Amino acid sequence: MDRKHKVFPEGSERIVYVRPVKLAELPEEVQREAGGLDGLYALHAASGERLALVRDRALAFALARQNGLAPVNVH
Repeated sequence: MDRKHKVFPEGSERIVYVRPVKLAELPEEVQREAGGLDGLYALHAASGERLALVRDRALAFALARQNGLAPVNVH
């Protein structure tokens, strides 16, 4: 995918938070589509809104940067 979507924050709030998410915490539909992974990584806006789920931390950081955002790791 090389299209930018409008789900990412605009303006001054350019920081997104990246955190690991256990698969069991996600809806069953997402669990079925996870392909045997134990967990995913979520990108969150400063407001706490989940913007995206991806398979690994490196991809989460790459996605943020491709959209002009500054990723911050959250434990």
